[in-house]
Amino acid sequence: MRKYAVAAVLIGVFVTPALALVAGPYFVGLNTTTHTCSVVTKMETGMKMMGKYKTKSAAEKAMAGMKECKG
Repeated sequence: MRKYAVAAVLIGVFVTPALALVAGPYFVGLNTTTHTCSVVTKMETGMKMMGKYKTKSAAEKAMAGMKECKG
């Protein structure tokens, strides 16, 4: 029984930080001052949201096709 308890604790120790690395949604944000786009996880003041995506790679791909983000 003790062996299973130790195994459960060790699994929890390694799984919890891995779950924290999973970021939420990604946004393509257009900085209205500099007129440049970037992929962010949090929209800042002065940014216009150009789209919301589940993965960073999807946001980067979408940003590459946006005419507002070509500069």
